[in-house]
Amino acid sequence: MDFTDQIKQFAKRAAELKDSLATEEATKMSLIVPFFRILGYDVFNPEEFTPEYTADVGIKKGEKVDYAIMDNGEPVILIEAKSCKEKLDKHDSQLFRYFGTSTAKFGILTNGIVYKFYTDLDEQNKMDLTPFLEVNILNLKPNILLELKKFHKDNFSVEDIASSASELKYSKSIREFMTQQLDNPSDDFTKYILSEIYEGVKTQNVIEKFKPIIKKSLNTFISDLMNDKISAALKTDDADGENKPNEKSPETDQPAVHESKIKTTDSEIEAFYIIKSILGEKVDLERITYKDTESYFNILLDNNTRKWICRLRLEGRKQSIAFPDENKAEKKQPIESNNDLFNYKDEIIKSLERYIQ
Repeated sequence: MDFTDQIKQFAKRAAELKDSLATEEATKMSLIVPFFRILGYDVFNPEEFTPEYTADVGIKKGEKVDYAIMDNGEPVILIEAKSCKEKLDKHDSQLFRYFGTSTAKFGILTNGIVYKFYTDLDEQNKMDLTPFLEVNILNLKPNILLELKKFHKDNFSVEDIASSASELKYSKSIREFMTQQLDNPSDDFTKYILSEIYEGVKTQNVIEKFKPIIKKSLNTFISDLMNDKISAALKTDDADGENKPNEKSPETDQPAVHESKIKTTDSEIEAFYIIKSILGEKVDLERITYKDTESYFNILLDNNTRKWICRLRLEGRKQSIAFPDENKAEKKQPIESNNDLFNYKDEIIKSLERYIQ
């Protein structure tokens, strides 16, 4: 089993166990130690994976960090562990203190579900306040898996990771900035765009007037880009299908006749790709599947009909998208075309999150 398969298998186990782990120690033994074992470290060898590593801080002696990954007797990664019931927002200061007293190049803060990776990009030997990489075991993305694989013992290189850490950190900041601007453009961002398209005086009233226009224009632009990519993918699929021979009945050597009334349309497949693109930041795309029925087109998580994200009815004049309520009953919303699916981005993500949290 390769690394990716091991991590995905571990993620499923973590999802099953997390609600039953009541203490920090239980989290360590059931989630954190197994995670680093998958990364190739001998967790039973204290010369390689040292528990309760002493990291004296100033006048405080005997301060201990939960684990240290060692290389030739020196720590290269410090690991601060918390219970999976705890959020990590308030605990980075503890790791910050330990980091400055050791030779470690990387620090990891984790609750067994989320792993935050830190280094010293801003000031040498002083841990950055923000992580350059954040891994959520319950929401693994292909690009994150590639970065995580660099921390496997067989691949680990301080120089290689340090060289990519800066790009990762600032790419994350850029994505967060653009997400914020797409949702609520700031005055400065609005002024910048107006400087390219508007010749009048950029008063506050002008800025406020253009904010909703800029927001709508940017989101429409991104939607159009996504639609272009989806259309190109559909055309590729169609071209591939034209080259495939018809299925033959083994008894008559004639094209097989299928009596099913279910006909998956191009519009349904297009909608499926749109919804996958919306959920791409939240879950591995391979986990998003569909099941067509005579009544509706079902978008599922893990091909599980009990985990339906939404149901689409795209035939006829009354098209709709439906979401499950607390009792899995349908809450229908009207749509006029697949482009309207982007208007329900928040509802689609919220529907997914009920299954992955």
